[in-house]
Amino acid sequence: MSAGPWRGRVEAVDWDGVQSGLDDVGCALTGPLLSPHEAAEIVALYPDDARFRSTIDMGRYRFGEGQYRYFAEPYPRAVTALKQALYPRLLPIAREWWTRLGRDTPWPDDFEDWLRRCHGAGQTKSTAILLRYGAGDWNALHRDLYGDMVFPLQVVVNLNDPGVDHTGGEFLLYEQRPRAQSRGTAVVIPHGHGLVFTTRDRPVRSARGWSAAPVRHGVSVVRSGVRFTLGLVFHDAA
Repeated sequence: MSAGPWRGRVEAVDWDGVQSGLDDVGCALTGPLLSPHEAAEIVALYPDDARFRSTIDMGRYRFGEGQYRYFAEPYPRAVTALKQALYPRLLPIAREWWTRLGRDTPWPDDFEDWLRRCHGAGQTKSTAILLRYGAGDWNALHRDLYGDMVFPLQVVVNLNDPGVDHTGGEFLLYEQRPRAQSRGTAVVIPHGHGLVFTTRDRPVRSARGWSAAPVRHGVSVVRSGVRFTLGLVFHDAA
């Protein structure tokens, strides 16, 4: 499959700045990954049941309020291209983090090889997510784990224009810090831009060297309009 314009956008990201942001607070903006037209094309897929394997009503499961849908494979071209381009850029950060924590780093250089390992462990379900929030909707703090095979970083892309298409709906990150008060971070993600953030936990410096700080993420209440986002998780689900 052609990488189209998406690989070039991923390569244009300030990856040193992304790593600094991840090390400082557990998340970092990438800059533009999708054009407004490409974002609108993905949003337009939401009513097409054939493009999705599962639909989750957040209120039913007490996940918050709103709805999200897991894409069926094959993914839209932009989704596949972004996952393939982002993985090798996120991989060195993931390996460095797990090395600091004294953990094994099971992720191979090749993304498709990593997915085959997920499938061999029984994690065969697609995990790219299209999320929809209307006025009053929100997403409870959570982690996207799905099984034992976990990649420690993921990316969310805002498909709308904040302050124009919706108000509220800030991305939230909540970190439990070792022997300290927990810390919250709120981010407004610009239209078409990505945010890299921690999937499960991350290394933070402590008196004993490095400690794992558990992290959860969510979305604040959307006050008006409609907010769509694309979630890119780099491991499949059981």
